[in-house]
Amino acid sequence: MANVLNPEPESITLNTELETPTLEPATEQEQPLYESTSTPETSRTAEPVALDADAPTTEPVIEAAPQAQEIPMEDAPPASAAEQEKAADHGFDAAEDFSAALAAFEREQAAEAAAVEAYGDKIITGTVVKQTDKHLVVDVGLKSEGLVPLEQVVDHTGAVKFQPGEPIDVVIEREEPEGGYLVSYERAQRLRVWDTIERAAADKSPITGTVVSRVKGGLTVDIGLKAFLPGSQLEIRPVRNLDGYLGQQIQVRVIKLNKKRGNVVVSRKELLEEEQNSKRSATLEHLGENAVLTGTVKNLTDYGAFVDLGGIDGLLHITDMSWGRLTHPRDLVNVGDEIQVKVLKFDKDKQRVSLGFKQLTPDPWLDAAERYPVGAHVRGRVLSVTDYGAFVELEQGIEGLVHLSEMTWSKRLKHPSKLVKPGDEVETVVLSVNPADRRISLGMKQLMENPWENLSERYPTGAVVEGRVRNLTDFGAFVEIEDGIDGLVHVSNLSWTKRVKHPSEVVKKGEKVKAVVLGVEPQNRRLSLGIKQLQPDVWESFFATHRVGDVVHGKILRTAQFGAFVEIAEGVEGLCHISEAGEDGEGHAKLEQGLEHDFKIIKINVEEKKVGLSLRAVGHEASRAQVESYKAESHKHPVSSSTTTLGDLINWRKGER
Repeated sequence: MANVLNPEPESITLNTELETPTLEPATEQEQPLYESTSTPETSRTAEPVALDADAPTTEPVIEAAPQAQEIPMEDAPPASAAEQEKAADHGFDAAEDFSAALAAFEREQAAEAAAVEAYGDKIITGTVVKQTDKHLVVDVGLKSEGLVPLEQVVDHTGAVKFQPGEPIDVVIEREEPEGGYLVSYERAQRLRVWDTIERAAADKSPITGTVVSRVKGGLTVDIGLKAFLPGSQLEIRPVRNLDGYLGQQIQVRVIKLNKKRGNVVVSRKELLEEEQNSKRSATLEHLGENAVLTGTVKNLTDYGAFVDLGGIDGLLHITDMSWGRLTHPRDLVNVGDEIQVKVLKFDKDKQRVSLGFKQLTPDPWLDAAERYPVGAHVRGRVLSVTDYGAFVELEQGIEGLVHLSEMTWSKRLKHPSKLVKPGDEVETVVLSVNPADRRISLGMKQLMENPWENLSERYPTGAVVEGRVRNLTDFGAFVEIEDGIDGLVHVSNLSWTKRVKHPSEVVKKGEKVKAVVLGVEPQNRRLSLGIKQLQPDVWESFFATHRVGDVVHGKILRTAQFGAFVEIAEGVEGLCHISEAGEDGEGHAKLEQGLEHDFKIIKINVEEKKVGLSLRAVGHEASRAQVESYKAESHKHPVSSSTTTLGDLINWRKGER
């Protein structure tokens, strides 16, 4: 068997053919060989050695060739006469032929071992034969095939980079006891690129490699051989997720190498720092306040964006991104965007740069009053909704507030979200503009008819209306008489006769009631209603029929230290002071709750609706009939009871007697 090896930088051809005599087919298959050693005195025969019938005729195969041993001639069985005669007929000496074959095999083994040793660190090109579970089998031109460990020939995804029939560069390392040769693809790669790597390390020039795997403490980068890239040398800033770099091509610099061990350590950080320093120097030449530069967004935070200006980072604060309001910087820019910015402030000592984006465009609030006059109808997009209203964007950087009270004429709207939501297009009316405070007040209800404008015409004073009790408060009840129109029934207008402490004593929430319109104030959006006005005023009726001096019958409702409150008509109470209850010591006994007495009216106040009573004056004064009789006879025209004195009446009675 003859194979040609193709090593680099030179190829070596191994000739392993054995010079053996040509045997006839019958002899190869049937005739055994005997190894004999002839001496001048004796001739010995050897045990027969059978040749493999399937072996090529030009290269006999000897079993267990690597461990071939000579057969001691003294132990070999003697050849029979027939065998010797047969061998003589063919002109073939078995012993001499075996010795020649053994010598040829030993020469072959020595030549192959010498060839392997001669290769040393030389690179040879073999051909991939097949793939096993652990190795890639390669024909390297030797007696046995080479075995390349699979971990040397897989990419970062775990796929084998070579297929059967493809060439592969390897270095022969050693012969395996189980057979075959252990060859190294990585070593071949290292040898091929080692000179390049040494030059790159000496010149500090970058090398391009591919990140193939993640290892403890860093990454493995294929730069022709597998080099170690520490995680701290990957980026200028610490990197948490190294897996994201797998499969990427990056440029690195050799910072440490050991040729004897084949170890190479590389750094990407050094190249990035040099590049950053170079860019920083160029950027600083043009950097200054009010300068307009182009940068790349590197990172986003809740308060702004960091922009790479070229070796130096600047902060673009969220308040300097837009004349309008932003909830987050991502609403305007994303990582990787290239944007123009204006330098607002530059601190050379601390290398801090403050940037602005909105400063590249005019402030829209400068002429907002002219572009949005009061009363103008404008359309906008709802940006956000709060508890007190909705913010509407009229243009980029200009937004106005529609307050909750300006959304509808109805008071039933509890939250703006019931009417609008973010993203809605709405039409509004400009109510006020304040460029200094950057505020615009907008209204929506102004686009609808104001139900309060002609309310006094629809509900004049004295009109009886009907509605549903919508809400109760300590001071009264709100009654809705139509959508958006609520009237207030004050607690004092609920009853003529009861002292109402809370509206719930008279009406219930949700109940339908009738009421009388007491007054309308459209400008203040107020409507006053009364429920007791549906009934006649008992006080007016009482004052119309009673005068001072009248004797009335009453029941004591409640008492106090200063006297007692007496019900003298339905819904009408009078006060009998303790001094008017009787003689000393008798007053308290007569003013007990629940007792009934006749009382004399001694005071009337129509405006304050108060009546003063006296218990002790009853029986000592004339009755109402006597007083009226006196008035009719003594005077030609009626005299008001308020001007009639007790003395006049007593004198009149004495004269009558």
